[in-house]
Amino acid sequence: MTDSAAPRPPDSSTRAERAPLSRRERRKLELRARILETAGGLFADQGFHETRVAEICDRADIAHKTFFNHFPTKLHLLRQIANAGIEQLLLEIEDIRKADIATSERLQRLFDTVAGHINEAGPKNRELVTELVHAISGDPDERSDQGRRLHAAFAGIVEDGIARGDVTRRHDVPTLTELILGAYYVLIFNYANLDDFPVRERAGAAARVLGDALAPHPEETDGKT
Repeated sequence: MTDSAAPRPPDSSTRAERAPLSRRERRKLELRARILETAGGLFADQGFHETRVAEICDRADIAHKTFFNHFPTKLHLLRQIANAGIEQLLLEIEDIRKADIATSERLQRLFDTVAGHINEAGPKNRELVTELVHAISGDPDERSDQGRRLHAAFAGIVEDGIARGDVTRRHDVPTLTELILGAYYVLIFNYANLDDFPVRERAGAAARVLGDALAPHPEETDGKT
């Protein structure tokens, strides 16, 4: 939604070598960011379906034509918001991996982060999350890219744990990674589709189960200090 390290923003190594943006290009990026920020706030406050393009344009102080120059439809805009959310999660996974803590604590921090983002976005967030899931799952190319990047980030957590000795070697990295990815998707799906789903409670429980499942078996630690 690569290698096993948590992905970074594209072309970060060559950013300084690229030519500076023109005034027109900077203006275009600023307008796009303003539209995304405005729409995200409106979607969270009053829901995706209830928010009209005219409201987004009025709140962002742009013309209708400007909106459609950036986004062919409201759904295309929503997909960009979904992409931004995944990018943010990938950066947060990178920070989690830098922390000198056990894998079980990393998993707890990861799922606490996911639950926190879901809870803090506003009373209409369930509808928004549902639309985000539909937006990503509706585009095979985008879905596969997001899935690969999340898989790579979660695989990094597993590989880090194997290297430090607090993740089992009895199962291969892809299988353990899919456990984490599956728990993440189930959490998102259940929140989006079940009324009164206790997302923070279930996120904590999922992290604890994953910590137990990934922990080394006694025979793997026999004789180790």
